[in-house]
Amino acid sequence: MTLSHDLAGQGPSTVVLLHSGVCDRRMWDGQLPALAEAGHRVVRCDLRGFGDTPVDARHTHAEDVRDLLDHLGVDRAAVVGSSFGGRVALEFAARHPGRVSALALLASGIPGMQPSEELRAWGDREDAMLDAGHLDAAVELNVDTWLGPEADEAARALVREMQRHAFEVQLAAPEEFGPVDPGVTPDELARIEVPALVAVGAHDVPDFRAVADRLAGLLPAARRIDLDWAGHLPALERPDETARLLVDFLTEAYAAAWH
Repeated sequence: MTLSHDLAGQGPSTVVLLHSGVCDRRMWDGQLPALAEAGHRVVRCDLRGFGDTPVDARHTHAEDVRDLLDHLGVDRAAVVGSSFGGRVALEFAARHPGRVSALALLASGIPGMQPSEELRAWGDREDAMLDAGHLDAAVELNVDTWLGPEADEAARALVREMQRHAFEVQLAAPEEFGPVDPGVTPDELARIEVPALVAVGAHDVPDFRAVADRLAGLLPAARRIDLDWAGHLPALERPDETARLLVDFLTEAYAAAWH
């Protein structure tokens, strides 16, 4: 199955946008035009269980991304990942290093991430709400947790819509169709040598700030940026500023590669 996706722009370089676990490909509405105007061919997709992509079989998200690039005839791309999408980007880069030219990781997860006691308790609270059929409460818990102080009501409404849809799709899927963890190790991550932007928000939960610390030390060509205004979803909190950050990083990464 080919992931549902959009294409924008033309140019010699391809950029793939991977959404967070509370969103779908619509989270990139504020960055897609700017990246296309900067001369990139931009692909944004819905991972399986999100947006317009159903859960129809056992799957590995990173291999779904590989299959999408194969379908589009893309040999190599820069990959931008937000949160869960960042973890998928890292798994893809670790397993298919020749196919990634750069990584931009926004409040990224990491393969093998172990939640803190606080985040585990938060997850238990979310599970209890879902088990009790309190979908609206679980949605609001996510909206309140993952959007920082800069998010406007339109961003909150969009996350509300995206997260509710993801819950509905995933809760309806057979348990045996769940995702397969590819088992990427820290040693594999340490061999990812492409330019990598590691950006994290000052208002994000501590777990993801700790992940940014770890990635900044683990990835050989990482550049760490702290966003003093951001929560967990900078692409939705300050869309224009996040677009400029990505365009500037990719411009620098490609210029370095060409020289």
